[in-house]
Amino acid sequence: MTDLLFTNAKLLDPEGTVTTGALAVTDGRISAIITDDSPLPDARDTIDCNRKHLAPGLVDIGVKVCEPGERHKESFGSAGQAAAAGGVTTMVTRPDTDPAIDNPETLEFVIRRAREAAPVNVLPMAALTKGRQGREMTEIGFLLDAGAVAFTDCDHVVTDSKVFARALTYARSLGALVLGHPQEPILSVGAAATSGKFASLRGLPAVSPMAERMGLDRDIAMVEMTGARYHADQITAARALPPLERAKGNGFDITAGTSIHHLTLNALDVADYRTFFKIKPPLRDEEDRVAIAEAVQTGLIDIISSMHTPQDEESKRLPFEAAASGAVALETLLPAAMRLFHADQIDLPTLWRAMSLNPAKRLGLNAGRLAIGAPADLILFDPHAPFVMDRATLQSKSRNTPFDGARMQGKVLQTFVAGHSVYKRD
Repeated sequence: MTDLLFTNAKLLDPEGTVTTGALAVTDGRISAIITDDSPLPDARDTIDCNRKHLAPGLVDIGVKVCEPGERHKESFGSAGQAAAAGGVTTMVTRPDTDPAIDNPETLEFVIRRAREAAPVNVLPMAALTKGRQGREMTEIGFLLDAGAVAFTDCDHVVTDSKVFARALTYARSLGALVLGHPQEPILSVGAAATSGKFASLRGLPAVSPMAERMGLDRDIAMVEMTGARYHADQITAARALPPLERAKGNGFDITAGTSIHHLTLNALDVADYRTFFKIKPPLRDEEDRVAIAEAVQTGLIDIISSMHTPQDEESKRLPFEAAASGAVALETLLPAAMRLFHADQIDLPTLWRAMSLNPAKRLGLNAGRLAIGAPADLILFDPHAPFVMDRATLQSKSRNTPFDGARMQGKVLQTFVAGHSVYKRD
């Protein structure tokens, strides 16, 4: 007998379209998809979706959970609850912790804590160099064996190209994925905004979008030299798109991501010096935002991530230039993405390819799709449900969201991991 049967659902297939039908779950996996008049199987539990959307859970690459070292900002328990409430069924976590996740022992601690505390899947990335200092590569093979799914120094760019080349070559020999942060680090240091008239009027230290183009050009050359598997964590500037397109056209093993904040906000949002809008890279001009959204729609940019970065109140309640960068987004990823859908910039199947299917494929996961045999990591959501974001209601320990007080659409109604409900909206 089927364990769980979803009926009267709008089935959102990232590899197809939106159809009305039913979906069955048995032993934690999708066992049947019915989109015609075929009889429905008997089930122990049935959920009438009332023509709401049923889709694969989100696979979010680049989530920062502040264990070890800064548990007061975010723990695996609070991040897991936030993920479940936001429809994220798999968190791919960053190694920019204190200390960095750069050895098997620290990685094993993180995996154990995640299993104990988080109701969703957690896959950890490890640092590419020891201490994320860019001087000596980590023991990539041992970290792979311990459970690392990718390697990155996050926003610490490896400036020594010889060290970076060695790390990429070794990663290639093991089939490991490396994430880079495309920025020219000298130009970018201390920047709080994107250069231009607006930043000058506000008196903010700024960086040209060309710094991103320059960083990406360097990384593409290194990938061409080493043949490594590479993912650019955030492409945010229109000027970075032509080299990305050429690299893909040349057959390099390159994918690219962007953040939901860069897709839905722009440089003018920092007008009142609200530090919740200070992120890294800084928010770009509207022309860049539109170009990046178009690149997602065409598939040039493969992945949309939350880039969830918790910061406590003390680090944000500072002058804009001195405040810490970053914003939480596990719970706002889906409703923010609905802004793009309602503005007719990106359709739902394309959004789900970028937020679920493509990140799963890049990491070699059997997830992110509505297919028989796939894990029943699912979300039931209403893309049209309106609400006003109140950061006080967020599950995260840190509540540094730029969407506080914003009118939004799109609510997660229920989240399932392996067919088990891990969140249900009251």
